[in-house]
Parts: sequence; C-alpha cells; structure tokens
Amino acid sequence: MRSDESLAIKVETENRQKHARISGGRLRELVHRIGGDDDHFLVVQRIPDVPDVFVQVWHKHGGEYQLEYREGRARFFGTVLGDRDRVADAMTGWARKDPDWDEGITWEPLGHDAPQEIPELPEDVREEVEVRIRELLACGYADRAQLAEDAEECLVSGDHRPVSKAQARELVDRLWTERLAEQEAWAGVTDPERLTEVFEALDASGITARENFACCRNCGTTEMAEERGEGARGFVYFHSQCTESVAAGYGLSLLYGGFDGSAETTAAVGREVVAALGAAGLSAQWDGSADSTIRVTGLTWHKRLVG
Repeated sequence: MRSDESLAIKVETENRQKHARISGGRLRELVHRIGGDDDHFLVVQRIPDVPDVFVQVWHKHGGEYQLEYREGRARFFGTVLGDRDRVADAMTGWARKDPDWDEGITWEPLGHDAPQEIPELPEDVREEVEVRIRELLACGYADRAQLAEDAEECLVSGDHRPVSKAQARELVDRLWTERLAEQEAWAGVTDPERLTEVFEALDASGITARENFACCRNCGTTEMAEERGEGARGFVYFHSQCTESVAAGYGLSLLYGGFDGSAETTAAVGREVVAALGAAGLSAQWDGSADSTIRVTGLTWHKRLVG
C-alpha cells in the first residue's frame, strides 16, 4: 500500500484535533509532530470504531515514546521505543491490519480496571432506551460517546435519572457491536455513500452542502450562513429530523437556497442539486419551484458507522 493511500482510521490528538481516513504518510507526520505542550499523544481507532480496540502513543520532546495497544477489554499491552520511525511504522501497520505490524517489539501487559459490576436496567427502561438508540444507530451519524450521552439523558425527568453513565455505555457498546455485525452484510457502495459523494461534489462546486446539519429547518438555514464557503452561491442540507425520517424508511427531504436570497438563485441551486443526484443514480422529486422541498426517494439507508 502506498503511503498516500487513505487508511480506515480516525486519529485524535491531545490538542483536540481529529483526523479521519488519513494516509500512512500523514499518520507518520503526526507521530513525528507530537511532544510539545498540549500535544503529547495520539489515539488511533479503526473505522468503524470497535469498543476497546485502539493503538496510542505518548511522547515528550527529549524522551522516549510510550506505545500501547488494546484488543478487547482484557488485552492491553505497552512498550517503550526510542525511534519515532519505528513507532510510526508500527502504528501504520496496525492501521493496515498487517499481520506482522509489531514484529520485533517486546510488549508488557498493562494493568487495567477490573470489569465494573453494572446493575441491569429495569426491562421497561432498557426497552425504551434501546428503541431510541437503535433509531440513532440507523441514522448512522453519531459516535459511541454521543450515543452514550443520548442513552443517559433520554429518560431524564427533573432529578430522576433512570440510566447511569455506566449503564448507558454498556448498552450502547452492545447495540453498536450488533450494528457493526449487521453492516458486514452490506455489499458495495450504499445510498448514503452515494449521497455523500454528491454533497462533496456540490460543496466543491460552490454550493455549500451539509449532511445531518442542525436540529431543524429554522436553525439549519440560520446557521448555514456561518458555513458558507468562499465564493459559494448557495447551499443544500438536511437536518437531523430529516435523517431520522429517511432512516425510518421514508424519503429524504433536502433544503436549499441561494445566499443572495433571490428566488432565481434558489431555483438555480435546486436544479444543480437535482442534476447531481440524478447523475449519481439517485431519484429526486421536485417541481422546479424555489418554494418546494427536494425529495430523494427510493433510498435504502445503510449508513455505515464510523464512531
């Protein structure tokens, strides 16, 4: 694999930078970079994220590199290396799933917390929370941390909090893992991936395009002004309620407009969006009016999880 080919990973740094599907060369650059203030570590997870599976490194300028990896709750190992290129090689090999990614490295088992005894949720509470989390998993945009927060908060009423943080994490990890198993059966390019390609192309052509953007139409249209790219003439997006609708088996509503506010520009943006959808093999319904929503129909919403 060439160093410029993207890896199915996401990387998070101490200074809160996040990188997804970067190249092996870019991962090497990040390993070489760390060591300064507020920039001591990298955590690398695969896409899709699997609970308790990662590789990470910590380094301070002038010192050695503490390299660690985890493969499941009970398999946590670490080592100390002095060569940053050896660290970069190992992390890149791990990301590529090379069978000999850690050849020559001597690992030591690392201590980890004993499994926490987590009380089972009452059946009615568990069932209600599971319904909500499965809906969000079908949408496909939330990561495990966001889903755990939703699970913890969805039944809160005043001071009554029926789901603890630990119970929320355990429930989400179980349902997340089930969803990963389901998506193994999805072959080829899915409709959400085609839609993403359309949105990326539109965004590059001067129509600011955002998926699962904001909570509703009013917020989305207001916030879109802050998303406007340089030279962009219009926008298209769908908000979280639209996402939930298409994930439930209904069509997807796309909202669009011109940044100058004119009906002429809005209609022109609508025509470009519909044409791009059609070119990607997606079916769009629109009457050509600047006041009408574009509907994308016939979608099978197999949105692969990232995490």
